[in-house]
Amino acid sequence: MFKSVLVANRGEIACRVFRTAQRMGMRTIAVYSDADAEAPHVRMADDVVRLGPAPARESYLDATKVLEAAKATSAEAIHPGYGFLSENADFAEAVMAAGIVWIGPPPAAIRAMGLKDAAKKLMIEAGVPVTPGYQGEDQSLETLSAEADRIGYPILIKAVAGGGGKGMKRVDDPADFAAALASAQREGQSSFGDPRVLLETYITRPRHIEVQVFGDSHGEVVHLFERDCSLQRRHQKVIEEAPAPGMDEATRAAVTSAAVRAAKAVNYEGAGTIEFIADASDGLRGDRIYFMEMNTRLQVEHPVTEMVTGQDLVEWQFRVAAGEPLPLKQDQINLNGWAMEARLYAEDPASGFLPSIGKLEHFHLPDDVRVDTGVEQGGEVSQFYDPMIAKLIVHEPTREAAAARLAEACGEVEVWPIKTNAGFLKRCLEHPRFVVGDVDTGLIAAESEALEWRADASVEAAALALAAENEWHSRVFYRGADRAGPFEGLPGSTYGFRLNAGPRATYAIRMGGRKLARGVLADGGEPMWRIGDLTAEVQGQSIRVDGRTFGWAYGEGDEDILFADGEAIPVRWRGPIADRGAAGGASDGALRAPMPGKIVAAQLKAGDAVAKGQPVVVLEAMKMEHALTAPFDGVVETLSVAVGDQATEGAVLAVVKAAA
Repeated sequence: MFKSVLVANRGEIACRVFRTAQRMGMRTIAVYSDADAEAPHVRMADDVVRLGPAPARESYLDATKVLEAAKATSAEAIHPGYGFLSENADFAEAVMAAGIVWIGPPPAAIRAMGLKDAAKKLMIEAGVPVTPGYQGEDQSLETLSAEADRIGYPILIKAVAGGGGKGMKRVDDPADFAAALASAQREGQSSFGDPRVLLETYITRPRHIEVQVFGDSHGEVVHLFERDCSLQRRHQKVIEEAPAPGMDEATRAAVTSAAVRAAKAVNYEGAGTIEFIADASDGLRGDRIYFMEMNTRLQVEHPVTEMVTGQDLVEWQFRVAAGEPLPLKQDQINLNGWAMEARLYAEDPASGFLPSIGKLEHFHLPDDVRVDTGVEQGGEVSQFYDPMIAKLIVHEPTREAAAARLAEACGEVEVWPIKTNAGFLKRCLEHPRFVVGDVDTGLIAAESEALEWRADASVEAAALALAAENEWHSRVFYRGADRAGPFEGLPGSTYGFRLNAGPRATYAIRMGGRKLARGVLADGGEPMWRIGDLTAEVQGQSIRVDGRTFGWAYGEGDEDILFADGEAIPVRWRGPIADRGAAGGASDGALRAPMPGKIVAAQLKAGDAVAKGQPVVVLEAMKMEHALTAPFDGVVETLSVAVGDQATEGAVLAVVKAAA
C-alpha cells in the first residue's frame, strides 16, 4: 500500500478522501486555487500546493500543474475525486507514466465509457439493453434534426461527454430543436471541451437507477447493489437512496447482472457506476431498464451505498489501486436497511434556483446525521465552482424512517445570507408521492406548486415573537446602544400598560416580503407571547411555539433571520423587503445579471421584437447556463453586452420595452 496520496480536487470530496486516507495512515496532500486558500480541505491535509488563480481551467483543470504538485511533494498516488480531471484518460496516463499510482480505472476503460455514443455501441455488443436513439458521427443540424424527427418527440439531446445534467436538453417541439441543440453544444464545450451530442427517445415516466460496481486487477467484478436517483430537477440529482423503491429481486438481478457485464466488457478496475433509465410506466421491470452511461469514478451519492453495505468505498479504491484483490466476494456483500442522501446547494428556490454566492455568515448543519461538506462558517461560496455545499446522509431500518429522518435533518439547516435549497429538500422528502415511493424524474416539475414554501401560523407567530422579544428587552442588552428598538416610532404600533393585565402590543413587521400585523400579549415577569391561539417564547437563540422550535440569528440593520423548516426568513421591522425575482423577469423590462458570469449568447439586437419568455441573453455561471428571458411581449430597447463579456451581479444586460 502506498504511503501518501494527493487529492486532485477540492471541497467535500477532498475532505472525504482525506478522512479515509488518514485513518489508513497515509500522508495527505491538498491542492488549491486562490479562491480556496483558506478552505477546510487545505487545512485538513498534511501538505498543500497552490495551483493558481480561481478559475478551474487555471487551477484544478490544469493537469500539468497538478502533476507538478504531485512530484514536488513526492506523492505516491493521486486520487482525482469526481469532476475536474477524474475522467480524463490523458491525465490518468500522464500520472501512470510519472510512476505515480492512479486511483481510478485504466485509461482505456475511461475512453471506452467516457463518450456516451461510443459507450452505447459497446454495450450493444456486450448484450446490455440501451435506449433507442442516435449516436452517429454526423453532427450537422440537418442530420440531427432529421434523426430527431425519425425518433419522435419528445427528444432528449445529451452531450456525449461528462454528466451532471450539463449539455442535456429535453425538446418537445421541432421548432425548438435548433436553439436547444445550440445550448447543449455550448454547455458541452464549456464543461467538457466537447460540443458533440447524441439523441435519445425521451421516456415519459423515467426512473434513474444506477448500480455501483467495483473491479480489480485480478479480473474480478462485483456490484454493491443499486441506487435510485430519480428525484431530479433539470437533470440534476436532488435526493438519492439505496436500495431503489419497488425493486423486486428478479428486477434487481437483471439490472445488477447487466451492470457487471458492462464493467467486464471494458476490463474495469476500481469504482464505477453503471446508470440505467427505467420506463416506470408499469412499475420497475427488468425488460424495461436501459443502459444510459457509465461514470468511471466515484459518485457524489456513494455514501448511501456505503451506509447500506457497511463498506468504505474510498478504502476499496485505495486497495484496488495498490493491486490488492477486492475486499469482498459478491456473496459476502449484504444489503442492510435504507439510506438516503440530500444534496444541499447554495441556490435560491424562490428565484428559479439561481446559484447563491458570497460569505457564509451563519452556517449550522445537524450534528446527528452524516454530513459530508467542504465549507464552514465564515467561508466563501465562489462563483467559480459547483454550488453544492454539503450532503446530508441518513441510514434507517426502513425507507419511511429514512425519509422522515432526512426531512427532519434538512429542516434543521441554518444558513445565511447564502440561500440554500434545504427547505425545498424537506418538502420533497415529505411530499405524499415521494413518501410512498411514487417517484420519477418528472415529480418535481409536476408538483412544483405543491413544493413551494408557505409560512404557517406557527412560523408567523415565531417571527412576531422574535420582534416582540427584542422590543421587550433593552436595546443595550440585546442590540447594543447604537441600534434602535424595532417599534420605536413605527406608525400604527402601540405598546402600552393595561390595568390588571400584561402589556399588549400590535406589531407590524415584514417577513419574507410580506406584512404581518398581529396583537401580542406579554404574560408575567418574563415575556411569553400570545399570538392568536399560539404561545411563543424566545429562549436564547431558539423560539418555541407550542412544541415547535425555531432558530434565529442577527441580521443587519433592522433585520433578523428566522430559521424555519430549512428556510431562512428575513424579519424586518421597518421599511419594505424587496423580494428577489426570477432571472430575467423585471417588471420594468430591465434584465439584470442574477450573479457574476460570462455572456455566452446574445443573438438579438436593439429593435428586435421579442415574445414573453423568449431568451434575450444567456449567462454562464457556476458551470451552468441561465437564460434571461423577456418578461412580456415587446421589443429590445437596449442590449448592452456581447458574447464573451463578463457581467457583474445586478448589471443591466438588456432592456425590453413592452408592446404598445
